[in-house]
Amino acid sequence: MTLFIIIIANIIIGALVGMTGVAGFLLPILYTSLVFPVNAGLAFSFAAFVVSGTLGTYNYHKLRLLDFPLACKLGIGSFIGAILGVRLNLLLSSATIKTILYWVVLLSGISILIKTRQTTSSNHKQQHQLQKNSFLFVLGAITGLICALSGAGGPILVMPLLLLFDCEPHLAVGVALLDSVFISLPAAVGYLSQINLNNYLLLFILILVSHGIGVYGGSRYGNRLNGTYLKIGVALFSIGIAALHLFL
Repeated sequence: MTLFIIIIANIIIGALVGMTGVAGFLLPILYTSLVFPVNAGLAFSFAAFVVSGTLGTYNYHKLRLLDFPLACKLGIGSFIGAILGVRLNLLLSSATIKTILYWVVLLSGISILIKTRQTTSSNHKQQHQLQKNSFLFVLGAITGLICALSGAGGPILVMPLLLLFDCEPHLAVGVALLDSVFISLPAAVGYLSQINLNNYLLLFILILVSHGIGVYGGSRYGNRLNGTYLKIGVALFSIGIAALHLFL
């Protein structure tokens, strides 16, 4: 029964990640609720995020909804931040990091809703920030650090932040998915080194395959979502999930 739940959950969560760029953070929650060791749950999750990021990036590139220069500049910072995040995992409590993560997600979601009322000139000013290499590096490093520490794949934090700086919604999904690869690779290697993979080998393979199926299907149809509705939907989803963890 546990195996069935994990497979179905990975397909559904994978599809949501492929369509919207968010929802991957539900995987660590799933494994924790199924009483897996924390490091095993993080290892499974980040390995799945490598798959979702790779397949999602491929499909969004085919749809011409991926800004490679932007994603790579962001990704360099994320890669370095993720390495530090894995190392700091043993020094800081996961509860503290998750609290920081959800506060950032909550405030980002609220800001996205507020910004839908702002003028085009203000939007151009915000977009200019995404053209600064130093800004992208710092943004990537901070998000990579927080995500590697907390178990979030990256898009749940990166996606609303990109929207906050007026990145086009579908483009933001593609960028967030590629950035998640930069975050997840060092995180997956780090957490996998902390467990005996032979004890979970069959489960590990099924997780990667089922998550990949969901992501591939979701990312093929993600461009059909209305951009405005996608932006608002991500904001509301971010606010709801963050509020649930912070206040309930």
